Amino acid sequence: MFQGHIDLETATPVEASAIPDVLFERGLYWASGRSGVVNLVAAHKWFNLAALKGRTDAIQLRREVAEMMSEVEIAMAQREARAWITAH
Repeated sequence: MFQGHIDLETATPVEASAIPDVLFERGLYWASGRSGVVNLVAAHKWFNLAALKGRTDAIQLRREVAEMMSEVEIAMAQREARAWITAH
């Protein structure tokens, strides 16, 4: 059993520190087609959000995905990312 002291004022919740990793994983999920479907718009959106939250490796993957997308698709992914940020 834990017998220490946790300073709740300075502790970072696991959810807060794990968010960039979760967003990055979602980008990988859609970029790789793990669901059976490759969705570049969704992949770009999640890589963009992961990059904004500090995952620097998401920047390169977002670029790679963007090279396979049209300007309309990129704009759609950016709108979806902004909507996610607004909601969360």
